[in-house]
Amino acid sequence: QVQLVESGGGLVQAGGSLRLSCAASGRTDSSRRMGWFRQAPGKEREFVASIIRTIGYKRYADAAKGRFTISTDNAENTLYLQMNSLGPEDTAVYYCAVWTGAFGNPNYWGQGTQVTVSS
Repeated sequence: QVQLVESGGGLVQAGGSLRLSCAASGRTDSSRRMGWFRQAPGKEREFVASIIRTIGYKRYADAAKGRFTISTDNAENTLYLQMNSLGPEDTAVYYCAVWTGAFGNPNYWGQGTQVTVSS
């Protein structure tokens, strides 16, 4: 089992920045890939970004490219998402996720942290 706890969400004005954190505990050695998803009101959960821990390979959704940066502190088993140039369209609950395999859906999820961007 892997436990994930997100933090860092909040209210920010358009154009501002936030840094989300996700602390992982438990069987973190099984965490091959870590990432972020988000779910806006009335919408489906969508992929934001991910990173393969061993090689540092990163993927971003088109909406995140150029504005968001995903990173890890492997020593601390912590995942980050630096979000810049935020807009109201980024308002959502952001979820941390872990894959134990190379493909498919994440195996573990955090409880989510709310990000609200005011215009």
